[in-house]
Amino acid sequence: MPSRITFPFLALLVAAAALFPSSSSQQPAAPPQPRGHNTTGFYISCGSIKDVQVGNVKWVKDEGFTAAGNGSTINKPNLLPVLATLRFFPDATARKYCYELPVIKGTRYLVRTTYFYGGFDGGKDPPVFDQIIGGTLWSAVNTTDNYRRGMSTYFEILTEAQGKTLSVCLARRNDTKSSPFISALEAIDLEGSMYNTTDYGRYAMSAVARSRFGSKGEIVSYPDDEYNRYWTPYVDANPAVESHSAISPENFWNLPPAKALKAGVTTSRGKKLTVQWPPVELPAATYYVALYFQDPRTASPYSWRVFDVAVNGQDFFRGLNASAAGVMVYSNMMQLSGKTEILLTPNQTSPVGPLINAGEIYQIVPLGGSTATRDVVAMGDLAGSLKNPPPDWAGDPCLPQQHSWTGVECSQGSPVRVLSLDLKNRGLSGSLPDSIGNLTGMKTIYLSGNKLSGSIPDLSGMRTLTVLHLDGNQFSGTITPSMEKLINLKELYLNNNNLTGKIPDGLKNKVGLDLRTEGNKFG
Repeated sequence: MPSRITFPFLALLVAAAALFPSSSSQQPAAPPQPRGHNTTGFYISCGSIKDVQVGNVKWVKDEGFTAAGNGSTINKPNLLPVLATLRFFPDATARKYCYELPVIKGTRYLVRTTYFYGGFDGGKDPPVFDQIIGGTLWSAVNTTDNYRRGMSTYFEILTEAQGKTLSVCLARRNDTKSSPFISALEAIDLEGSMYNTTDYGRYAMSAVARSRFGSKGEIVSYPDDEYNRYWTPYVDANPAVESHSAISPENFWNLPPAKALKAGVTTSRGKKLTVQWPPVELPAATYYVALYFQDPRTASPYSWRVFDVAVNGQDFFRGLNASAAGVMVYSNMMQLSGKTEILLTPNQTSPVGPLINAGEIYQIVPLGGSTATRDVVAMGDLAGSLKNPPPDWAGDPCLPQQHSWTGVECSQGSPVRVLSLDLKNRGLSGSLPDSIGNLTGMKTIYLSGNKLSGSIPDLSGMRTLTVLHLDGNQFSGTITPSMEKLINLKELYLNNNNLTGKIPDGLKNKVGLDLRTEGNKFG
């Protein structure tokens, strides 16, 4: 049977064929590429050995976006191509497994991860693991219940690129029994005006629900929604109404597709309208709530629709006029817990009852701090200079703290700094980049017993460095006199390399320095 997809917190079932649109008679001929094509976004089919065309959307293979894991196929009938492959990560020694996406700093993105287990590893139940966005622990990924129903699961988050790359990572938990995996990854760039009331330097927004009220059947997404958001149908006991007037999404903040607003739920004149949405209890947290209203009748100066909006007994908006042009109201830091009730109370003079067309809820996710940019760049350069770095050397080197890079220890506080590097006896090859000297918070470096070569860079900026072990490698060239500026250095092991020239007097005569240089070619 075809796979199905749900929101992570709400069991809202959605036909997967609607989420990954194909060339059907219901779509316009040759629709434009969705947002993310020819801009700065990505549609990635994880584990695929080739690009996949689904309707007018080209899903690219994940080669070049990650260096970890293995591809696998799912041998089940009637699976959509994007769900028929996955990438899994069997290396239990790695702290995390990352995709790195080139992005534009300051641009806001909708990031979507999709998971369909398919029993790829011969097990009965999928593993439980964590997902990470940048340096922030996003959520747990537990697809067990959905998989038992024949469904896949997706998660969405809105985040702003803090640099030139955006990392999406998976990580094992204590209860992870087999290999973390991922089926698809999307990053869709948004207009700057969309969802712009949140401080994305401090928060991200994880999607909980996005629904169009009074509608049955299909989900609304691309090509109706240029940003390929999923608007799920939601029907309750309230009367439904269809719009008779043209709807222009440009009139609405967040640019919802017109098709998502064509219907709504309403009640008769003078009555209050109550909508229980979303239909399950929410964990106690802070939420962004956006509600969309559009009067379905032909515009008239003699007939208006005015009402107050309350959520869980709290005033949300008073005197809202749901015109034919439409209006959106929101709260960007609302405390919610348990069941959620939207109450619309009509103005006493309003000749018709209140109505609501659509809604979105996002949970506010505090960012997990930030690693100093100079450290992120320098550690990235180091990873690129090593021919065989540890498999988890991608994404943020320090954050989340429990998922820092192998061999890397970092400070707490803000900004986070790299304090220690310990990769001794790991068979590393390659060289040290000049930018390693920018790690000015570094205290100890242990790289003994590898196959590193090239010259030793200028490290004079590392004034806090106390231990530098480079022994047992293949370093060549001379010892730069700038190393004399490492005033706090207590241990300098350079023995058993291919160094030449002379040992600087400032090092030979430094009081309290344990200096080892035997096994080189000094004159």
